[in-house]
Amino acid sequence: MVSTVQNVAIDCADAYELARFWSRVTGRPQHPQDRPGDPETQVLLADGPVLHFNQVPEAKTAKNRIHLCLRPETSREQEVERLLTLGATFVADHRNPDGSGWAVLADPEGNEFCVLRSDSDRAGAAS
Repeated sequence: MVSTVQNVAIDCADAYELARFWSRVTGRPQHPQDRPGDPETQVLLADGPVLHFNQVPEAKTAKNRIHLCLRPETSREQEVERLLTLGATFVADHRNPDGSGWAVLADPEGNEFCVLRSDSDRAGAAS
């Protein structure tokens, strides 16, 4: 017997607004029954588990032990710029001169996530 991952739960101060941010990041819809002020909301990903946002009273206090890694359809640099305009903040630069590596950003509530190289970035580096 095995278990299936149902969702990735993200604790936050404003579940609806953080789900709105991640809906724009992923291009995937929020659950159709979600409304502003709801203590729990979801972003329905195309494949895999749901992103589940759970409103909690305490603020984020430390580095995430689990985080999302995004592989963009465009270049990593274009995606970093797009996410910054959506409200993300730049946390750390782990990009290397040869094009490998990743950028660490944070969502509007400070949850860190990584932006990896796109498939086209990786293919260009291999040729």
